[in-house]
Amino acid sequence: MEADWEVEVGGGAPVIEALWPGFVDLRRSPERMSEIAEAVAFPALGDLLQALNGAASPLWTAKCDVWEADPADLAIPAMSGEVGAGLACYVDLLPVEGQVFAEWVHAEGFCREWVAQLELMPLTTCRVDLIVRQTVAGAAEGFGVTAYLAGTGGDRSAAAEALKDAMAAFAGSIPAPDARTKAALKLQ
Repeated sequence: MEADWEVEVGGGAPVIEALWPGFVDLRRSPERMSEIAEAVAFPALGDLLQALNGAASPLWTAKCDVWEADPADLAIPAMSGEVGAGLACYVDLLPVEGQVFAEWVHAEGFCREWVAQLELMPLTTCRVDLIVRQTVAGAAEGFGVTAYLAGTGGDRSAAAEALKDAMAAFAGSIPAPDARTKAALKLQ
């Protein structure tokens, strides 16, 4: 699988506003999944959100979306056959401990570990990009991660399958924060 990470902070870069007016806390209230229109329209996103907000996950999610994308914009290497469709999504991710990563380097380390696992996946029609961003979660300020997942295929159905594969691989490889990151999160 194609996977990468980067840091976008300052200079007008997007900021994750985690506790926005439409926020649905799936970690505390998983039964509210039906309130997230994107998860209803694309059930694989609901599965991903369930995994990311599950008891075993060190994360919680703040926002998400799914959209049709131009395959040329997705930076997925050409596969055999014609690529006629692309489907993408994003999910804003924050650590459970501390509500945000205290330092961008902690979020970076988390992203590096996740990307290393994802690059081992034998998926050729999808990719994941993790972007470290400044984050505000109520009184907590620090850093979070926006995950972009994308899939391509000959038609929308094939692109949807590729995105589902990316979501399943992503959900199945959630890393646990290392001890240094856990200690930093508890300082908040």
